[in-house]
Amino acid sequence: MAGTKDNTPNGKPFTRAATSQIFSKGCCYVTSVAQFSTPGPKHVHQFSPNRKLLGPVAAVDLLLPLSQSLMAPPRILLCGDPLGHLNQLFKRVSSVNKSTGPFDALLCVGQFFPESSELLEELTEYVEGRKSIPLPTYFIGDYGAGAVKVLAAAAKESGNLGFKMDGLKIRDNLFWLKGSGKFTLHGLSVAYLSGRRSSSGQMYGMYSQDDVDALRALAEEPGIIDIFLTNEWPSGILNRASTSDIPSGISDSSGSDATISELVAEIKPRYHIAGAKGFYYAREPYMNVDAAHVTRFIGLAAVGNASKQKFIHAISPTPASTMSSTELSAKPPNTTLSPYTFVERPGNVHEAEKRSADVANDSQYWRYDVSKRQKVGDGDSAKLCFKFISSGSCPQGDRCHFGHDMDAREQSLRGVCFEFLNKGKCERGETCNFKHSLQEGDRRTNSSRSKECWFCLSSPNVESHLITSIGETCYCALAKGPLVQDHMLILPVEHLPNTLSSPPEFEMELVKFQNSLKAYFKNHKKEVVFFEWVYLKTSHANLQAIPVPSNRASAVEDIFNLAAEKLGFKFMILKNEKSTEGRKQLRAQFDGKCSLFYVELPGGTILSHAVEENEKFPVQFGREVLAGLLNMADRADWRNCKLDKEEEIKMVERFKSSFQEYDPNQ
Repeated sequence: MAGTKDNTPNGKPFTRAATSQIFSKGCCYVTSVAQFSTPGPKHVHQFSPNRKLLGPVAAVDLLLPLSQSLMAPPRILLCGDPLGHLNQLFKRVSSVNKSTGPFDALLCVGQFFPESSELLEELTEYVEGRKSIPLPTYFIGDYGAGAVKVLAAAAKESGNLGFKMDGLKIRDNLFWLKGSGKFTLHGLSVAYLSGRRSSSGQMYGMYSQDDVDALRALAEEPGIIDIFLTNEWPSGILNRASTSDIPSGISDSSGSDATISELVAEIKPRYHIAGAKGFYYAREPYMNVDAAHVTRFIGLAAVGNASKQKFIHAISPTPASTMSSTELSAKPPNTTLSPYTFVERPGNVHEAEKRSADVANDSQYWRYDVSKRQKVGDGDSAKLCFKFISSGSCPQGDRCHFGHDMDAREQSLRGVCFEFLNKGKCERGETCNFKHSLQEGDRRTNSSRSKECWFCLSSPNVESHLITSIGETCYCALAKGPLVQDHMLILPVEHLPNTLSSPPEFEMELVKFQNSLKAYFKNHKKEVVFFEWVYLKTSHANLQAIPVPSNRASAVEDIFNLAAEKLGFKFMILKNEKSTEGRKQLRAQFDGKCSLFYVELPGGTILSHAVEENEKFPVQFGREVLAGLLNMADRADWRNCKLDKEEEIKMVERFKSSFQEYDPNQ
C-alpha cells in the first residue's frame, strides 16, 4: 500500500490505502480492509512522503479530511498480454518507474502465462521469488503454459482462502484476480473479469456464468467503477469510432466478446482496459446511457510483439469517489455516442426502423438472441428483462426496452432457466441448476413435480445408489461431488422446498439423523457443520452435513463471520447449547417470504442471514467457506469433485458399513 502524509486532527498520518469510508460533518473515518485472525485493533501502515514504511498505526485512530481530492491521484501502469515474457516486462516497468514514476501498481490484461513451455523457467524464477517484481502486479489472464500448476498451488495457500476479491497472492508483488469482482486500489474502484468466454467448464482460464452474474449485480450498487479489466475486447467497440484512429488490419469479428459488451454497457466504467487482440488502440471517449461520465477504452498489444506496438500505458485518474459531479460529467470535444447503441443504416427505411428498435434494446443489460425462444406471454419477438423476471420489478419502469412478462416471471419462480426462456435452450446444458422446460401452474401436483426432481424418491431421476439410510419422512445420501469424504445430505422423502417449514414429524426425524451423524463423526475425532441454502426457487430441500477435524471446529464461526464481512452483511446469531432449540427458534422466525442461509455450528450456535430480493448471494457459499477452512479451495465447486458411479458406490458402501451402529433406521 502507498500513502502520503497529512496533518490530521490527531496529528497522525493517513494512508491512501483500500478503505471503507463513513462521511460525517466533512470527515470520514477509515478502517483497514485487511483480514485479521487475532483480536485487537486493526492496523494499516504509515508512510512518509517518499513512500518509506514508518510503521503500523491503529486504523481506528485515523481521521481523513473530506478534501481527499487534494491528494495526488494514484499512478497506474497498464500492460497487455505478458505471454510469459516477464524479464522484458519487468525490465520495462523498472525503467518507466525510475524515469517517470513512482507508480503505485501494474495491471495486466490478456494472457499472463507463456504460450509454450520454452518460457516456463523464466516464469518460475519470478513465481518462486528468485527474481524480484518491481511493482504490485495484478493479472487476470489466468491461462497458458504452467497456469494450472501455479494457480492451483496458490489457491491452496492459507492466506488465499475465503473471498479474496483483491487478489490471491502468488508471491510478493504478484496477485491473481480470480473469477470476477471489485476492490479498491489506492482509492480507485477496480472491477475485473478473469479468463475468457467458454462453456467447457475448465477450472482456470475461463469465466463462468456466475462470474458474469456477479459483475452484473455491480450495476445496481452505488458508486462509479473507475477501471474495468477484461482479457478480450468488447464486440462493437469500433462502432462510431473515428476510422482514422483504428489500426489497420483490426477486425471486430475476431478476438471480441459480446458478453463483455453487455457488461461494460451496464457497469459503465470510466476506463475499460483489454488485451488479447494483439493491437494497441485508444478509442475516443464515449458517452454512457443513463450516466453523466464518459468511458475511455484502451486495448493493449502483447509484450514483445513483433510490430513494436505499445504494450505499456500509464494513467493517473482521480478516484471518482473524490470528484464533484461537474468534474465527472466533463466531456472532451472528441467524445462519441455509445458504441453499444450503434445502428447501421441499411438500404430501405423499413429495415432501418426495424434495426433501430432492435438495437435500442442493447442499452440495457442481459441481452440475448430470442429468435428461437419459446413463446411465453404476448409473443416471442421481445427480449425479457432479467431484472423484472428475477425480482418482479425494474428500476427502468416504462423506459425499459425489455419485456416485463408476468408469465415468464411465473416460469422463473417455478425454477425455469432464464436463458432457456429467452433462447429456447441453455448453453450450460446439464450443468445448469434450472429447468429447461415450461412448467404448468397451480394445477401441477406434488406427484408430477416429483417425477422431474432429482431428490424425490419417487422420481425416476433419483440416483438411488447414493442413498445411505431411509426413514419415514427423510433420508440420508452422499453428496454429489462431495467436498470431503462422508459429505452427506439429509433430504425429505416428499417434495418439500426447505427443512424449516416442513411438518413436525419430518423435523423430529431430521434431528435424529443429525444426532446420529454427530455421534458417528465424534467417534472419528470430527465435528459436523450443517448448513442449508433456503432459496425461494429451490424445488427440493437438502441440509448439508460436512465433517471437519475437531481441532478446526473452533475456527468455523470465525471464518463464516469473516466471509459474511467480505460480502457486506452480518449474521444473526442464535446461541443455544442444543442446536435443536436453535432450530426451533429459526423455524418460528422463518416466514418463507425471502431466501435464507443458515449454518449450525459445532456446539449449538446457529448463524443465519435473510437474503434480500436483489442481494447477490453465492449459491455455494457454505461449501466455499468450509473449503477455505479445510485448505481445499480447488474443491469449492462440486463440479470439480465429481466421481464416477463406481467410485460413488464404493464410498457409499464403506460409509454404510461404518455408520451402521449409529443409523437410526437400523
